[in-house]
Amino acid sequence: MTANCITLIIGLILLYLGSEWMIKGSSSLALSFSIRPIIVGLTIVAFATSAPELLVSLVAAAKGSSGVSVGNIIGSNIINISLVLGSCALIKPMTVDSNLVKRELPYMVVVTFIFWFMCLDGNIGRTDGIILLVLLCAFIIYGIFTAKDNNNNFDKPEITSYRDYLVYISLIVIGLTCLAIGADYIVKSAIFIARTFGFSELFIGLSIVAIGTSLPELATSVVAAKKKESDLSVGNIVGSNLFNICLVMGTVGLLSPINIDAGLNRFEFPFMLTLTVLLLLFLKSGHKLSRTEGLIFFLSFFIYIGGAYWLSVK
Repeated sequence: MTANCITLIIGLILLYLGSEWMIKGSSSLALSFSIRPIIVGLTIVAFATSAPELLVSLVAAAKGSSGVSVGNIIGSNIINISLVLGSCALIKPMTVDSNLVKRELPYMVVVTFIFWFMCLDGNIGRTDGIILLVLLCAFIIYGIFTAKDNNNNFDKPEITSYRDYLVYISLIVIGLTCLAIGADYIVKSAIFIARTFGFSELFIGLSIVAIGTSLPELATSVVAAKKKESDLSVGNIVGSNLFNICLVMGTVGLLSPINIDAGLNRFEFPFMLTLTVLLLLFLKSGHKLSRTEGLIFFLSFFIYIGGAYWLSVK
């Protein structure tokens, strides 16, 4: 038991370090090729912060642990809004770009409802996976075209040396390696711990694993909030939640179709949908997230964990 707890901790550390190195390497590499910062934020950074969820869910699905796989995504999306954005708004009330509220955020809401609708039949299959991946491609293409509005404000990066390129690529490779090893450690130890204490794999995925895979989003958004970069904080969460559903569940559905526990419709799915809609409503009111609204999200994190635990032992 002790060995599995240590393995879980090591896995979480590797997941965090791997995502940090991958974010730094991939974003720096993208900017060196004159890719616009807004595109980097909504695509490269969003993908990098969702990489832990992707690898954990793929490993879990491959091992037949669909509860960990889907629980990780639902839990991560809930935690991203409740704990991450809630903490950021408590640190500093956030004002965001109106375009984010008009474009990307409504798209995230629609995609979240589509994902829920797909799960109602009890599984995410290959057709569902293809649809989710197409929705992701549409989001990225749309983002590229709408980003042209910000072209005039973009400062060209300095010329990058071959040594810098080597550093960026090395960070990406090392980061991906850490993510792969960390994901395997987390899934193995989480399954063992769940069975030892009598918890369902779904609850472990919804809580411990989801919190662990949300660490990159938490770190990135909190640092951005402290630097008064509200757009990056909110944009990171919007992009990450989209990637979690479209990329992660799309890839899992395409490669290894999984079953969805009908019990998720009792609490977890409604909770995720409610928080997603609340985020849109809060930001539509003045394009800002106040401390009061942040507190609501922050407290909802504890309600979520308590509710998920209560249902798991009921």
